[in-house]
Amino acid sequence: MHQKDGVCFTSSSLKIPLPSSNLSLSQTLASQLARTRHSALQFIDSLRNRSNYVKNPPTRSSESTKSKLGIRSLIRSSPLLCSASLSLTNHNHNIARSSLLCSASLSLSQQGSTESTQSGLEVSQKGQSATAGRYDEERVLISEVLVRNKDGEELERKDLEMEALTALKACRANSALTVREVQEDVHRIIDSGYFSSCMPVAVDTRDGIRLVFQVEPNQEFHGLVCEGANVLPSKFLEDAFRDGHGKVVNLKRLDEVINSINGWYMERGLFGLVSGVDIFSGGILRLQVAEAEVNNISIRFLDRKTGEPTKGKTKPETILRQLTTKKGQVYSMLQGKRDVDTVSTMGLMADVSIIPQPAGDAGKVDLIMNVVERPSGGFSAGGGISSGITSGPLSGLIGSFAYSHRNLFGRNQKLNISLERGQIDSIFRINYTDPWIEGDDKRTSRTIIVQNSRTPGTLVHGNQHDNSSLSIGRVTAGVEFSRPIRPKWSGTAGIIFQHAGARDEKGNPIIKDFYGSPLTASGKPYDDMLLAKFESVYTGSGDQGSSMFAFNMEQGLPVMPEWLFFNRVNARARKGVEIGPARLLLSLSGGHVVGNFSPHEAFAIGGTNSVRGYEEGAVGSGRSYVVGCSEVSFPMLGPVEGVIFADYGHDLWSGPNVPGDPAGARYKPGSGYGYGFGIRVDSPLGPLRLEYAFNDKQAKRFHFGVGYRN
Repeated sequence: MHQKDGVCFTSSSLKIPLPSSNLSLSQTLASQLARTRHSALQFIDSLRNRSNYVKNPPTRSSESTKSKLGIRSLIRSSPLLCSASLSLTNHNHNIARSSLLCSASLSLSQQGSTESTQSGLEVSQKGQSATAGRYDEERVLISEVLVRNKDGEELERKDLEMEALTALKACRANSALTVREVQEDVHRIIDSGYFSSCMPVAVDTRDGIRLVFQVEPNQEFHGLVCEGANVLPSKFLEDAFRDGHGKVVNLKRLDEVINSINGWYMERGLFGLVSGVDIFSGGILRLQVAEAEVNNISIRFLDRKTGEPTKGKTKPETILRQLTTKKGQVYSMLQGKRDVDTVSTMGLMADVSIIPQPAGDAGKVDLIMNVVERPSGGFSAGGGISSGITSGPLSGLIGSFAYSHRNLFGRNQKLNISLERGQIDSIFRINYTDPWIEGDDKRTSRTIIVQNSRTPGTLVHGNQHDNSSLSIGRVTAGVEFSRPIRPKWSGTAGIIFQHAGARDEKGNPIIKDFYGSPLTASGKPYDDMLLAKFESVYTGSGDQGSSMFAFNMEQGLPVMPEWLFFNRVNARARKGVEIGPARLLLSLSGGHVVGNFSPHEAFAIGGTNSVRGYEEGAVGSGRSYVVGCSEVSFPMLGPVEGVIFADYGHDLWSGPNVPGDPAGARYKPGSGYGYGFGIRVDSPLGPLRLEYAFNDKQAKRFHFGVGYRN
């Protein structure tokens, strides 16, 4: 790791042990405190005996006739030989979750002692248990409290002395203390984080008993070595330890840093944590980080009914290439969740889950993805409403019949053959999609389309005086390629051939409408065109209220002299804003076409997905257009929403530029607005929309639609 701003990140003899399965911390402390209490009680006895000795000194005769027994009795009662110890060693404490404070000692002795013996310190276990509580509460007067190093000398750093004195609560000069209070202050000094050990020493002086806390400060931090952190940013470590460089290691602060490192992994869903800490001589601290790398990923197919493993139809490599989690990576739960969502969006699986399991190699994990497959294909039937028919809702009803297969050859390739039929509309379509071309690393998809359709021509050439109707027939074939460009952006490019012309009610080709306006650009019954298509789409979160932007361009290529040559661009934008429980949705669309194009391809304005309050295409049709919409939706009851809306559209005075001016012949205004209210109901087909609108001509109109506005 490189050096930065005076922080030397290089390679700590305090060993902070890892969690183990030994005795619990509470059991260890209980055992050690019991031993401490036994010795401390002896200390209380010695202080009491010393007090009695001072109050009742021996006579001269007794001094001259001392016996060995008397000497032993004096030695036994002297405080010079009293000692007690407290050792707190944390061998199974989780460093990632609580304090690293791990050792302390309590020893009580007196300066100037040259003799010691254990014979005078014997206390029976039976007597100890009977008098422990009384001695815990017995107080001894302390005349002075000092903090010194382990050799009894003054600390070189006065700031550390102040840290220790500040930590004391009960131990003050000229105060009467119990053993328990001394023990608690030892803990407080250790809990400050600056000291690796603390030894209270009682010193008998002329003025009384002096209590000296002999402490051993931690080393100064001069360098860091971090092992096993492959994904943890070095800058994160540098920022975490920079403030401590050249300062005494504070174990509480170190514990906070370790928790922040573990928190960094947790926030990102990564399998990683600090597994060990060492402080070496010279102030070098070593962090050992354990990161669980992915060893292997396997796919397990489960039966839909029994849940038992079975043989799947989908090739495992088709699923594995969808995953962003790869072998050798540190496993991320968040990334795993995204992979589950990605596999679910393939449309092949009824259920997807990932189960991590320990691998044979230490520090690695095997991933098993359980999948339950859906039926891969079948027939379906349905219905809908055509938005291009204005002579009444029943005339717009259409029925559909389709066969689809969503997993050809086990490679997630999709085939759809469908037929839609109404009183005027008819569409026969064959659509084949490979969502990820094999061998491509950019997730490029390929779609091949063949379509024969007949749609109403009333959007541009409606309102015939003789009440006759015309339709536009199109035969289309092409191929499109799509791929993600960047996050939330996708792009599509393709080439499409189209053969289109107008027909009357009997199906006969026609080249002019009732007003004499041409219906084709070439003057022939049909126009041929080869279109190069490009589209780019931005989507926010993907729901209807999120931001969206789409840009589409089509270029007619005059490969043959009679083929049309034109350029058409179209753009749409949408922005949603939450206003309490309601949602404001703003949308804007516009387009322009230049060149020689078919009149029926003009931009039509007005209708359910344009300016509500008008019939389809009744506002105008031109080479250019712009339509704006604002609506506020709010929850009402369960799946029902209410909506208030306002729309405006304009052809930018381009209607007369369409061959034959079909809008002018029908006295379309070229601009208009509408407003109204409605309800929406969620359904399996999508939102069902029922809206009532008023336009600027004081006309009123119901609109019914399925799905969101375009």
